[in-house]
Amino acid sequence: MRYLILALFLASPLAAQEVETDLELVLLADASGSIDADELLFQRQSYATAITDPAVVSAIQNTLYGSIAVTYVEWAATQATVVGWTVITDMDSATAFANALIGPPRQARGGNAIGSALLYGMEQIEGNNIRGFRRVIDFSGDTMANSYGPAITDARDQVVANNITINALPILRGGDIMRNPLPQLYEENIIGGPNAFVMPAFSGPEFTNAVRRKLILEIAGTTPQTAYALLLLEGLQVGQ
Repeated sequence: MRYLILALFLASPLAAQEVETDLELVLLADASGSIDADELLFQRQSYATAITDPAVVSAIQNTLYGSIAVTYVEWAATQATVVGWTVITDMDSATAFANALIGPPRQARGGNAIGSALLYGMEQIEGNNIRGFRRVIDFSGDTMANSYGPAITDARDQVVANNITINALPILRGGDIMRNPLPQLYEENIIGGPNAFVMPAFSGPEFTNAVRRKLILEIAGTTPQTAYALLLLEGLQVGQ
């Protein structure tokens, strides 16, 4: 099955023919005013490093279809697709996605519109020519502010009603993780759907490791609290 999928993909552009894959994944990254140019580049580099990690590629190849489809979107007051839908099956296709991620200029600007961002992520999934066995929006941000557009919970409920899971990576800026309210707020207001989870990460080097762990769990379709997740991360030697 996976070789047939790959053959179809190579024979025609992704937009021209429906592709079946294990996971449709929208990487929805914060580009609002609280994220400066260096942090924006660091976020992109972190996702590029994570998607090309051998453990992540191995997780992709061990899915039912042996592939996932990924797009990278940045959100602020507006939203912008940085890298369009890409089917990843191996290290070469993962590297091509990573390379495409680094170059484009910043396009999403302004304040915070989390509700609009979630709906934009849903539109990317609903409007593509891909049929994913699972559909996930991977949301990251350092705020709960929502200055524009629909309410966060209204948008979340609409996304989940369309059979799309929302996971969240709250970016913490120092301090005690146990006293930071952002993970709890993301759990209560943003995530939803089957196997939805929150994975907090501090800004800096820990962020890259958190992205890598999160991708592996999303690709495997599990949550951090399961025994399977612990075995998976340990077996793939992913940093804790």
